[in-house]
Amino acid sequence: MLKNIIDKLNRSTIKKILTYIFILIFFTIFSSIGSTQSESDNLKNDMAVILKSRQGMETIIAYMSTKPDLFTSHATDRTIVLTPDQSQEVRDLWARFLDYQLMLDITWNRLKSKQPAVLKPKDERAFVAAYAAFLSAYRYALDFIGLVDYDKTLRIVLNEPVSELGLPKGSYANFKFHFLNVSIAAEFASLSAAYKMHIKNNSIPELSGVIRKDEDAIWQAGKDDGILNTLRNAGQITQDKAASLLFPAQKGVAEWMGDTRVLYGKKFLVAADQISLIERRILPGDILLERREWYLSNIGLPGYWPHAGIYVGAESERDKFFDTQEVRDWVISQGIKDGKFESLLKTRYPAAQKSNLQKDENGDALQILEAVSEGVIFSSIKHSANADSVAVLRPNLSRLEIAMAILKGFEYYGRPYDFDFDFRTDNSIVCTELVYKSFGADTNRKGLNLPLTTVIGRPVLTPNNLIRYFDETYDSKDRPFDFVLFLDGNIKTGKAKEGNVKDLRNSWKRPKWHILKGK
Repeated sequence: MLKNIIDKLNRSTIKKILTYIFILIFFTIFSSIGSTQSESDNLKNDMAVILKSRQGMETIIAYMSTKPDLFTSHATDRTIVLTPDQSQEVRDLWARFLDYQLMLDITWNRLKSKQPAVLKPKDERAFVAAYAAFLSAYRYALDFIGLVDYDKTLRIVLNEPVSELGLPKGSYANFKFHFLNVSIAAEFASLSAAYKMHIKNNSIPELSGVIRKDEDAIWQAGKDDGILNTLRNAGQITQDKAASLLFPAQKGVAEWMGDTRVLYGKKFLVAADQISLIERRILPGDILLERREWYLSNIGLPGYWPHAGIYVGAESERDKFFDTQEVRDWVISQGIKDGKFESLLKTRYPAAQKSNLQKDENGDALQILEAVSEGVIFSSIKHSANADSVAVLRPNLSRLEIAMAILKGFEYYGRPYDFDFDFRTDNSIVCTELVYKSFGADTNRKGLNLPLTTVIGRPVLTPNNLIRYFDETYDSKDRPFDFVLFLDGNIKTGKAKEGNVKDLRNSWKRPKWHILKGK
């Protein structure tokens, strides 16, 4: 009888046990694949951050080296007196340089946490990426210090608070201590030895070349009578202790940020009903500003706001909006007998007008003209406003002036993106350059006199400075912009709330990576 019970139990349970095993194996394999894919995506993002940050710092150092009147790599007794423009340029370079350093520091510390035994790396590819991040930060920090530290005036300017990154007074002293401390030199030697002993398979070929270059530069800095030895011997490092991380604001978020770059972006903070709110309030000629958290494209761009576009509306909307006597008379003066603005667009820029009349893959009208990495294109408002924070400004201009600006904007359709951020040329365009040149004053119109600043020797208007200009001119009699809307995203609540004009006016003052500290 007992045998019959066991046989019955076996027969009834074997199938279940096999089923459970199959399910367990399936989910184990599935989870493994998902984990591998996530790690692979993370590594790709890490590589992109490292290479972009390294290239950005290389550009800054190269530019600084062309200005010996401002930056010197030789010991000198001089103390220069900076003009206001020079002081601003030094601060802008410093903020941009620290932005790249911050990204590398986060990448390095996040990957380092996965390597409990540095001298015998657990994950070869993660170790290579971590080492590349460490080297790039170290190598270009030495270059930067070597170009600014010989002059007392520059040290004073650099030790002022870096509001764009939320760093307090004395940030340069902390930065210098971190990179001229014996502990980082010892860490470099240890990592270099581990790299040579254990990394034999060229795990990440995209990084092997830059690793070699940065290693050589750091070893050379230790041999020469350069900044590395001069400052250490002179006792100029005044900070009394080093933080475990270079940027205190990022403590506790390194791992979160690494995941966020991959997973975040599938869901943004501005909700669908809020995009509908934008659609109800926005008018042709309005300027749309967007912010998406943790996007790679944000790195190196100064300030809280990274992108702007022009709302040109759909054909039917323009027909109604520009149906005024003033606009009709102007259109007729341009040789268009029917006096319709749409006829002028079609005659002057047929390719752009035809593209604007198309729908996107979701069937949405293309109402935003913007310069993105693909070039100057038309996008739907649902696509452009699918962000974490969105603001809308209305130029305080007549409908005729708005029509002239949109016509000018259509001229730039199809031009490539200006990766050099140089407003002096028209052959390629960056986002706020499109705004600046579309609305700029000329002999035929009042337009907007938007202020330019100098970044790495080039005149530019950044999206953040556009909001700053809005703030600084808002109380003036002839203010250039009116407030339309501000959807203010907050990661902690997972939502974007509708802000007021005061909130928007103050937004340009926020630290660029404000989420590191919280709002």
